[in-house]
Amino acid sequence: MFRRKRIVDEKIYELLPQGVALSWGLVKQPQRGPKRELNVNQIVEAAIAIADEDGLTAVSMNRVATSLGFTPMSLYRYIPSKDDLLLLMQDAVCAIPLPPIKEEAGWRENIKEYFNACLKVFTDHPWFGDIPISGAPITPNNLQVVDWALGCIKELPLSDFEKMGVILLISNYARGCGLIQRDLNRALQSGATEGTFSGRDYSAALKQLVTSERFPHLHPIIMSGVYTEENPEANDVGDDFDFGLELILDGIDSYLLSKKGK
Repeated sequence: MFRRKRIVDEKIYELLPQGVALSWGLVKQPQRGPKRELNVNQIVEAAIAIADEDGLTAVSMNRVATSLGFTPMSLYRYIPSKDDLLLLMQDAVCAIPLPPIKEEAGWRENIKEYFNACLKVFTDHPWFGDIPISGAPITPNNLQVVDWALGCIKELPLSDFEKMGVILLISNYARGCGLIQRDLNRALQSGATEGTFSGRDYSAALKQLVTSERFPHLHPIIMSGVYTEENPEANDVGDDFDFGLELILDGIDSYLLSKKGK
């Protein structure tokens, strides 16, 4: 029985990139070294701490090794490359608290929980969006979040393809909002004002430059002060992110009604 399991594990390892195999714990830790004091989790946690403090560009095998009191070559015995380290960092910060699905609340409220959880990853770890998407999630913590999201819509009359499409739509929207929020936070930390970021500081100039002849549709929005959030008290939609999410959920609701009518 043990022999059979070992053969299966070896085959799985051969099918996966090394970083992914590491995330699933399919790679044995080195048996030799300085008292085997290091492990993959320690290295990943140190790299995340550096990225949280100084950004993703500050992460190098040398910087991580120094922070742990080891040489870079020591790290390579556990994690073969920086790309593998970045993948493991990405998966590690996806190990977020997953609240139980509230059956009585309905799918919309549960999806909002999913959206907010995704958004929080970007605000807690601003570097997260700097790692390019290289394919479908195949690491365990990433997949745990996908599984949770699917649980939010498990009762909807959708095919498996449709369910994955819904989750991808919400995930992409959360990513877009997360990147905007991250950039806003970075701008404010660098000395920008909210008025600069929103364009409110340039409202008077824009009202002269954006003419009705050249910008017939944008002109009235500029003149009303909505474009640069000049009159926030007149806002009748509330938070832009929440408003956008409600529109997306309304669209899904409409799609469900159209399926019911067929």
